[in-house]
Amino acid sequence: MSTALIIILLAIGYIVFTIDKKQENFPVPVVLLLIGIALSFIPYFSDVQVTGDIIYNVFLPGLLFTSAYRFSTTALRKNAGIIAMLSTFGIILTAGLMGVVVYYLGGLVFSITFLGALLVASILTPTDPVSVVAILKKASPNKSIADIVDGESLINDGTSIVLFSVISGMYINHKAFNVWSILGEFSYVSIGGIGLGIVVGWLLSKAVHYTHHRDYQVMLSIIIAYGVFQLAESFGFSGVLATVAAGIMLSWEFTHINKEDHYSEALSGFWDVVEPTLLSLLFLLIGIVATDYLTFTHWGLAIGVFIATILIRFLVVSSTMQLFSGLRKMVDWKKAFLISWSGIRGSMSVFLLLSLSTINDVHTNNLISLAFPVVIISLVVQSLGIYPLSKWMGGK
Repeated sequence: MSTALIIILLAIGYIVFTIDKKQENFPVPVVLLLIGIALSFIPYFSDVQVTGDIIYNVFLPGLLFTSAYRFSTTALRKNAGIIAMLSTFGIILTAGLMGVVVYYLGGLVFSITFLGALLVASILTPTDPVSVVAILKKASPNKSIADIVDGESLINDGTSIVLFSVISGMYINHKAFNVWSILGEFSYVSIGGIGLGIVVGWLLSKAVHYTHHRDYQVMLSIIIAYGVFQLAESFGFSGVLATVAAGIMLSWEFTHINKEDHYSEALSGFWDVVEPTLLSLLFLLIGIVATDYLTFTHWGLAIGVFIATILIRFLVVSSTMQLFSGLRKMVDWKKAFLISWSGIRGSMSVFLLLSLSTINDVHTNNLISLAFPVVIISLVVQSLGIYPLSKWMGGK
């Protein structure tokens, strides 16, 4: 991408963020996505290339770190059980159930193996809180809903990548489905990433106090965000989980620092600018490249799979809430449905799809052609529905 192109995209992002101050009925990421799709029909933008590596190594670490260090450790402790269950066992259960649905529905249209169906399911399991958390906090009086959605999304991005990596490895190498192999590698990559992130995050969160110069403290935060990501990847761990863990450790440090230490203010001042910058470029680029994958002729199938993702997520969320509330207490179905609806597929799913697109064969192209429309439908429909649903249900 040329420098001129980046400046133009940033200018468009600036205009959208400036106009849409409330970010209620038209969440910014969706507006950017639709503008990106429109831009793809202009010859100047037709040659834009976006790879999975760019999304993974440039955009995700910064966005994940920003969300993680802002996340309240108090909210994490309060909802730790539900967040942990949804982002680990919940992800595996969701992927398994979605795999069955995709296998039978997809089989009506084209040839698909169960492993291929699981691969599509693993792409559709990560959730993106960017489009919804700010709206939930404004529209819903029940603040725990936004906390659960935000916390779950931070962790399940990492677990979804691990799941995708294991299943795609089996799919590419034509290996037989082996649940123990999946669980073994899943545990190794996840635990390693979280452990490394905690250690590095704790060490560097202490290091910030060796200087009171704000610019150097902010510089260290960049090292934390991107450095621990690359370090974890070099060891074969999850860079996503490592970055999230490091960010949460930094959030924990904020609650224990001297009030006279203005590190938190300096950090927010920097990352509050970086976040909309990355979001503008990311969702505009996703929209530009999306048109190459939206020529899918079986949109009825994509809509059916999308509906199944909502229903399966509602089943998993309500079951998890029932587990923690006890059998004697009925689950608040409104809260469960709002959490389920807030599980929007976004940037992580697009990264996984672009990673899969490097395998150029008929069967893989069919999987991508099915998954990409589902992601776009999810981004648009669910994002636009968050505000009215939150108001209608009252978030209680």
